[in-house]
Amino acid sequence: MSLKWTDSLDIAIALDEKYPEIDPMALRFTDLRSWVCALEEFDDDPEHSGEKILEAIQMAWMDERS
Repeated sequence: MSLKWTDSLDIAIALDEKYPEIDPMALRFTDLRSWVCALEEFDDDPEHSGEKILEAIQMAWMDERS
């Protein structure tokens, strides 16, 4: 399964599995973007990310923790 920027929940799940010790709210968007792009399943244009997309991923990641 390939992940696109619009797959915020699936990306959040993948990040939570890969980085269980990280507090998503303490993460800078530049780091979050890099981590998403580094996911093995990620297959989208890195330039298509923006603040709204990264915020959606961050919020989904927080929801996974609750």
